[in-house]
Formats: sequence, structure tokens, C-alpha cells
Amino acid sequence: MNAHKSFVLIICIGLIIGALIKYCVVDVLHVSGRSMSPALKDGDTLIVNKLAYGLNIPYGGRLLFQWAEPAPGDIVIYLYNNKIVVKRCVAVSGTPLEYSVFPQYTLHVGDTAISLTETQFQNMKSSTQVPDGYILAIGDNYAESVDSRTYGFVAVHNMLGKVVSPKVAER
Repeated sequence: MNAHKSFVLIICIGLIIGALIKYCVVDVLHVSGRSMSPALKDGDTLIVNKLAYGLNIPYGGRLLFQWAEPAPGDIVIYLYNNKIVVKRCVAVSGTPLEYSVFPQYTLHVGDTAISLTETQFQNMKSSTQVPDGYILAIGDNYAESVDSRTYGFVAVHNMLGKVVSPKVAER
């Protein structure tokens, strides 16, 4: 009977350690949709470093402790409308934002030109820089992505992790 209790204890400890690793350290997720194409395709498997920016509150959708911030080019994971979202960090706090309307609505971040719809332009045009504590997160497939152009800047403390799978390509 003692061996049986030890076996059950080992299994329980293993499950607890596994859950802590999944919810706080590293996770494996699958891409659903085409908003990050061509870097990430529908059905791709991602490895996410949940400690990249800080310690997450499991199921809380935000950081308990923060020790780093996303950098431009990072592919980040965060919650939006209670769904896990994967987007590219295009700009960080303090980055200047410029706009043009001809020949089409465009957001300029450094040398990068990002297409906007008229509604997105109207939503964003008053922002001349990324606010402190926020990032501009945009999907690589501008035409199919619902992102910061639609719902605004994303708070750094809401970052759930950084995609680290070797399949991820720089834009």
C-alpha cells in the first residue's frame, strides 16, 4: 500500500509541475487563421516563451511581474476579447507614427508603410506616437488581420509571451 501512495504522490507532483510549466514558462499553441501569413500559416505549431517579458498570472491575461518589454519585430501573444492573439510588435513606447492619405491611407513607422482602411485611419490619426507602456501590434497579412489598427494599442502588461519557435521568419 505504501508503494501505491508513493506512485500516486509522484503522479500528482508531476501533474502540478507540468501545469506550472505550461501556464507560466512555455506553451505550445496552434495558429488559427491567416492574419500572420506568410510568417505563420494556419495550422502552424508555435512554441511560446511565457517568461520573455515577465511572470504571467495564469488565466489572468496580464503580467504579475514584468522584467522586459517587446521589441520591434517580436511576435507576441496576448489576449483580446478573451482569445489568444498572435501579432508582430511593430512599434514600442515613444515610437513616432506618421500618416498619409494619398494615394491610400497609410501608417508610417520608420521605413515601414502599413495599409489602413478609412475607419482605421480615423481611429488612429490622432496618435502621433505609441503611448508609454503600450505597443503597436499588427498582423503581417494586413488585409486579413484585426489588430492595433482596429482596437488600439496593446498594453505591455497584457503580454502573455513571445513566439520562439524556429519556424518564425523576420518580416
